[in-house]
Amino acid sequence: MSSIVLRSRTISNNFSSKSISQRGLCSGVVSSSSDPSKGTIPSSQSILSDQSTPPPPAPKVAPQVSGGKIWSFVKYGLIAGVTGTTGYAGYLSYKCSCEEVDHKAKALRAAASYAPSEDASAIDKYGGLLYSAAMTVPAKALESYLDLRRLVEEHLLEYTEPTSDKLLPDLHPLEQHVFTLVLDLNETLLYTDWKRERGWRTFKRPGVDAFLEHLAKFYEIVVYSDQMNMYVDPVCERLDTNHCIRYRLSRGATKYQDGKHYRDLSKLNRDPTKILYVSAHAFDSSLQPENCVPIKPYKLETDDTALLDLIPFLEYVARNSPADIRQVLQSYERKDIAKEFLERSKEYQRRVQEQKQQGRLWRR
Repeated sequence: MSSIVLRSRTISNNFSSKSISQRGLCSGVVSSSSDPSKGTIPSSQSILSDQSTPPPPAPKVAPQVSGGKIWSFVKYGLIAGVTGTTGYAGYLSYKCSCEEVDHKAKALRAAASYAPSEDASAIDKYGGLLYSAAMTVPAKALESYLDLRRLVEEHLLEYTEPTSDKLLPDLHPLEQHVFTLVLDLNETLLYTDWKRERGWRTFKRPGVDAFLEHLAKFYEIVVYSDQMNMYVDPVCERLDTNHCIRYRLSRGATKYQDGKHYRDLSKLNRDPTKILYVSAHAFDSSLQPENCVPIKPYKLETDDTALLDLIPFLEYVARNSPADIRQVLQSYERKDIAKEFLERSKEYQRRVQEQKQQGRLWRR
């Protein structure tokens, strides 16, 4: 009986030891020590410390400039350089002539062709050569600019300058004393009007036929217009049926300046002391205002007599042949010459009559 009790105690002890060892294995704690409680504490601390410590931050990468930004910087830099160069070239073209730019470029050419002296030090020679090499590109660019500008100006002269320096042929030796009467077309000899129901029509100024026929006896008559020759020629043929007008000059004979076509009387191949320019816009259309004879513009007035009123003055000039017509015109101070000449003529006749009366009194 006692043996049975001992066996039961032994089995219970073995069973309790096995259950304890299984619990330790289920908790996941392994210890080499004989005391299970001392092995579980450090393992639990290591687990807690791993969970509470934050992960280390990722290393910061320095931002890198992309290739697109570099190309944009280079592109805008090139655009700015080209724009600045073009603007400066435009400023030179507007402000300075080719001769002035060429004169200012002498220093740049000298810098580009620098030659060091034999006595200069090696550093000075090296610095001079570097400076000369740096100035070579601007000097060549300036030379190219001057060549291009001269070429452009030569082509522009064909459109801005008269077609010839002698617009009229040489005057006959027997007519060297003859004055040249230059006449404008529009609002001087005729008027061109447009209306919707009839289109363009050209009207002769009252008295134009008598004006041309009478003054053709004293003057060399020239028509000088800023219109195209395809307009001037047919109009003059219908206007001047008696061929009183010797020469016709159209737009190609004018000088284009400041957006307008000017009559350049110096290109007529005539003595400037014997040229009269009659125009309704004389001082605004001629480069030689000292030769201008202003006349009232014609605007289709039926009672207009401006041309006929001017005949006495022009005939007086042709008969008396003043040494310089410019001084005569200057004495009128841009007034209405026809009216002023009539008043002066009346004053002159009054003085002559007074002198005659005084002479008769002295004789008595």
